Amino acid sequence: MSQHNTDEEYQAHILIGVSRTFALTIPQLPLPLSKVVSNAYLLCRIADTIEDEPNLTPTQKREFSQEFIQVVAGESNPEILSKNLFPLFSDSTLEAEKDLILNMPRVIRLTHDFTEEQQATLLRCVSIMVTGMAEFQQNSSLEGLKDLDELERYCYHVAGVVGEMLTDLFCDYSPQMAENKKELQLLAISFGQALQLTNIIKDLWEDQQRGVCWLPRDVFKELGFDLKHLTPGHPAFAEGLSILVGVAHTHLHNALHYTLLIPSHEKGIRRFCLWALGMAILTLRRINRRLDFSEGKQVKISRRSVKATILISNLFTSNDTALQMLFDLITRPLPISCLKKII
Repeated sequence: MSQHNTDEEYQAHILIGVSRTFALTIPQLPLPLSKVVSNAYLLCRIADTIEDEPNLTPTQKREFSQEFIQVVAGESNPEILSKNLFPLFSDSTLEAEKDLILNMPRVIRLTHDFTEEQQATLLRCVSIMVTGMAEFQQNSSLEGLKDLDELERYCYHVAGVVGEMLTDLFCDYSPQMAENKKELQLLAISFGQALQLTNIIKDLWEDQQRGVCWLPRDVFKELGFDLKHLTPGHPAFAEGLSILVGVAHTHLHNALHYTLLIPSHEKGIRRFCLWALGMAILTLRRINRRLDFSEGKQVKISRRSVKATILISNLFTSNDTALQMLFDLITRPLPISCLKKII
């Protein structure tokens, strides 16, 4: 059992254990937002941990996931779910994730302390994410997804919906942001898809080892490459990856547009977005320079690059002109997709 005395202390502690990136970016948000966004991330991570556990059968995953939705809704007991679920996890699940499952009641207590609007926002996100992940995991294989539209639908269920949730929370916090809520929601989906697609490309070889592939078959089929024969270094495969880098790049233009719609005085919210945007751009640049990479660590950005992203983002947080010029400069080497228009 965790030694952290309060639920908030536990939340801050476990966030570092399950995601160093979000443990870095979320505290940039204003305190009222930081608390609820931390909780939201942990709820999504619990859902993800259930779905990724190889020891659980598809039926068990579906039943536990549906019960978790009821727990978030306040209609089921988190202690019972935690007690039933925890012993079933294997060594393939991270210790921090197991700890999160064990301490689910502490996370849920915080969830149910938020306003009704915030709770409804979190519940909607978890429900859509759980339903989507179950569908895609059930049909996952090494053959990839059917086409680019299906890939973007997958990205919506695991990341785009998170963008919608964050936008709801941001607009609830900032009346000035709420004035642009409709446009922000469209851009938020694209922002989430940009980050998720970047991770899918970066992690493709690790996913292959787990027996799944989230790349779109149609993009590679048009180039004469069958994803069933996935191997690094093939020219046609590299060309297909370049197209996907271009799609992610296009979505990142929308991510910048989203960020620039945030009031300039909301520096914490802007930093939260800019850090994620900057790290995605640098990752895509590394991938684009090495399309024949064979493992994720070959294209993972360095800690030095992360620090530089933070420094530069903080320097120009409120300067829209400088941010646009900087974005154009560092994305210049990336291909631009003709498959998806910018919103």
